[in-house]
Amino acid sequence: MKKVLSVQNIACETLGTLERLLKADSFEIEKKRAQDLESANSAGYSAIVILGGPMAVYDDLHYLQKEKELVCDAIRNDIPVLGICLGSQLIAQAVGGRVFKGSKKEIGWFDVSFSDEGRKGLFAGLETQMKVFQWHGDTYELPKEATVLAYSDLYPQAFRVGSAYGIQFHLEVDKSMIGSWIQEYGVEVRAENLDKNGITPKAGEVEKLAEMCQLMYRNFARMVR
Repeated sequence: MKKVLSVQNIACETLGTLERLLKADSFEIEKKRAQDLESANSAGYSAIVILGGPMAVYDDLHYLQKEKELVCDAIRNDIPVLGICLGSQLIAQAVGGRVFKGSKKEIGWFDVSFSDEGRKGLFAGLETQMKVFQWHGDTYELPKEATVLAYSDLYPQAFRVGSAYGIQFHLEVDKSMIGSWIQEYGVEVRAENLDKNGITPKAGEVEKLAEMCQLMYRNFARMVR
């Protein structure tokens, strides 16, 4: 049985829709809190998924460094890595990019465009532009060896370096997860003067997101040996 390591940085940011898809394909999922990572060794895993969280890559936290070392080890061993939000920022910095506070937070529903390279690979089967769910304030400058797979008006939104794929947006969320984030990150919502109704999905939005997640997952799963 193929084993996937899921690294979780905070309790409320889970695999979401991805867990059901992985289980349906009979992957064994090993879940670890980032804070409990004892090793940066990727051996024994067929793929690694690093999830989001409110911490910043440039925070002085030992487990963030351990996650970056894990990314580098996986790339060296050609093991597919999927980094979501904070996970994508960890990949970006691990491969030589620069992560920093963006000029504007993207929280809620935003359009992203997929590059030709993105639509040939991780996002094959998706339209050129689609609405996705976002919750991030940091962004990154990518190293020259990175291939941009998606972008918005403000920032790069997805990229690939070697066997690692970073995605700033959240295809894995469902309505209950979004609701829990609004509660968990309520201080941020109020500080940004955001309307909760603008974050809560409208009819059909989470269903469309789940379809996108399934397509992206299928493309990623094909890379897993």
